[in-house]
Amino acid sequence: MIRGALEGLGLSHAVEAENGQDALKLIETKAGTPEAFGLILSDWNMPVMTGIDLLKKTRATAALKTVPFLMITAEGSAGQIKEAIESGVTNYIVKPFSVDSLAEKLRAVWKKMG
Repeated sequence: MIRGALEGLGLSHAVEAENGQDALKLIETKAGTPEAFGLILSDWNMPVMTGIDLLKKTRATAALKTVPFLMITAEGSAGQIKEAIESGVTNYIVKPFSVDSLAEKLRAVWKKMG
């Protein structure tokens, strides 16, 4: 669903990973190359490595520290949101969401990254 929404918004080069650990490997492999990721969208609840752990690892890596990171979560608890903000998330979106709300969050991400 998210991939289709991204394509509908003109973002056609999305890459998916089976789990958080695979995502980190992909992100690290491309870092510093012309194929480096310009945006990370991650679900909070993923197997092997959670989205919050992926966020923390990317923020602890110099080459990935400033890559915009949008957290997708089914949990809208204040504690989780606070942890994501303290860990350096650029923005977050709570499921379920519409394509319009995703587009709004992405615009906010790009504006914040300026």
